[in-house]
Amino acid sequence: MTIKETIKKYSARLKFVTHIPAKEVEILMLHLLEQNTIWLHLNYNNEFTLEKELEKLVKKRETNYPIEYIINKATFYGENFNVKDGVLIPRPETELLVDNALEIIKDLNKPVKVLEIGTGSGIISVMLALLIKDINIIAVDINEKALELAKSNAIKHNVEHKIDFRLSNLYENVNEEDIDMTISNPPYIADDYKLPDNVKYEPSNALFGGKVGDELLKDIIDQTNERNIEYLLCEMGYDQKKPLEEYFKNFETKASSFYKDYEKFDRGFTLQLKK
Repeated sequence: MTIKETIKKYSARLKFVTHIPAKEVEILMLHLLEQNTIWLHLNYNNEFTLEKELEKLVKKRETNYPIEYIINKATFYGENFNVKDGVLIPRPETELLVDNALEIIKDLNKPVKVLEIGTGSGIISVMLALLIKDINIIAVDINEKALELAKSNAIKHNVEHKIDFRLSNLYENVNEEDIDMTISNPPYIADDYKLPDNVKYEPSNALFGGKVGDELLKDIIDQTNERNIEYLLCEMGYDQKKPLEEYFKNFETKASSFYKDYEKFDRGFTLQLKK
């Protein structure tokens, strides 16, 4: 059976799992073949010799097991990152959080120190380290597996010298007093929320933020204010703008703003606290 015929056969099995079944079969093929898309298209009419191996991967994907965990890879901000089960998969909307941080850091026009809370696979810290020359980052997580993965991504992108990875619950193991900005994509889903099938394989402690969902976000706001850090940038749930706006009134702030994701849902905020 040719590559083209194989794609057609197995994409039929994934049509209820993904809106791009043929593309996902190609991704699984490329993972097995260790080739790129151009090679695949040039060899469409050649025989595919790894059908048994492909069938195993497709069977796994049929259960809604994330394709990123199968191929141990995800793209973020145009760069390839290592991923593995037990660590949250990077989302495209988190690129907007990085964009907002870059805008502020560039305006500061000085060497900066940034704290990332809940670094996960390290995508935020690694991208900031790649894009900002004079930056020092502390990246914390409560998940040792996540920290190992984040370190591997920092090494992959040659920015490990700019990032200090630490096992820490929020600010617990962070004693520095010269931090300019805290950035975080924390858990913000309510504990009783029923996750879609494609998310149920991801770690719950990276998704659920408490009974209401915004409890951890509020803890981060509280502790950032106590540490006298000027800027706080976070992702949040689509329905959390109003309660967070009310919560901001408990603090002396210079400015606050919210932004929407690619689907036009409220997705995050920037808070500038008075120092």
